[in-house]
Amino acid sequence: MPVNMAIIGMGGMAGWHYKNVTENVPELKIVGAYDIREESKKTIDGLGIKNYKSPEEIYADKDIQLVLIATPNDVHKPYSIACLEAGKNVLCEKPVTLNTEELDEVIKVAEKAGKLFTVHQNRRWDSDYLTVRKILDDKILTDLYRIETRVQGSRQYVHGWRGYKINGGGMVLDWGIHLLDQILFMYQDVKITSVHSHFHQIVMPEVEDDFTALLHFENGVSVVVNVSMSSFIVQPRWKLFAKNGTANIDNWDVEGEIVCLADASKMEWGESIVYTSAGPTRSMAPRPVDTINKLPLPVVKGDWLDLHRNVVKAIKGEAKPIVTHKQMRRCMQVVDAIFESATSGNAVTRDL
Repeated sequence: MPVNMAIIGMGGMAGWHYKNVTENVPELKIVGAYDIREESKKTIDGLGIKNYKSPEEIYADKDIQLVLIATPNDVHKPYSIACLEAGKNVLCEKPVTLNTEELDEVIKVAEKAGKLFTVHQNRRWDSDYLTVRKILDDKILTDLYRIETRVQGSRQYVHGWRGYKINGGGMVLDWGIHLLDQILFMYQDVKITSVHSHFHQIVMPEVEDDFTALLHFENGVSVVVNVSMSSFIVQPRWKLFAKNGTANIDNWDVEGEIVCLADASKMEWGESIVYTSAGPTRSMAPRPVDTINKLPLPVVKGDWLDLHRNVVKAIKGEAKPIVTHKQMRRCMQVVDAIFESATSGNAVTRDL
């Protein structure tokens, strides 16, 4: 029997869930939805599913086992708690809450209720991210020392509630939460020793529409996280720096390349100065082509819906949740540190 799910908040992301779950995840059945907006109520009717008149109707519906919360960020906490206390399992859209303190309140309720509570960190299945993981797991690049992860665009506009501080808007809790979750999932067992961040408000009056965070890990790896809405020439989605080479992943289509040493032997310095457009130099002269190899990216495909399949198995006791309370909590602790650093102008130094 499929797991019956209801949706609270029938906006754009909920529409994605409905279409893709209905078409591709038969073990999960979307029974109905609730939304406060008239246009969304019409959308629900058009889908031919139950149009709940209130969230309380969902809480009281004994046929509902799972609730997807896809509302503005500031009400993730109260809706999650209400669903859990009503005996429902919860899949919450990201960010799970606005901060760690809110998350701790929800986790406490989830543990008391004995129900699944997880967050839709779907970008763990992005092809660009999985390709980065393979480059590192297969040791194509070794002795990694810096990762740069960016999402950039130039539309200079955030739709609706995402532009308001009271609703939990801004790029840290929008795109930033995805990039942070990817990095933290990659380095689950490596502590962060410091976080330094800087915010810009280029066109948005209340929230950051460009931010950069620098994370230092205990293993010596530095990670630059940047999200910008005013970048008219975008930088690579990923750049990996290692002792034996560099990798560029330019975009979500996973275009790019790896350039690495042909062998590990030390390149011999020639006696003559190399002349470049910048003048004479040795240290920054181009490498001789016979000392490097250019490799294609080992592209890995992923499926966002694997998270939904895992949620169903977790509810049925057939698997453990992929996105855990511990992982959610660490991610929110880093978010808290990013906001703290941006406010103070100083690096936040603590084990995370």
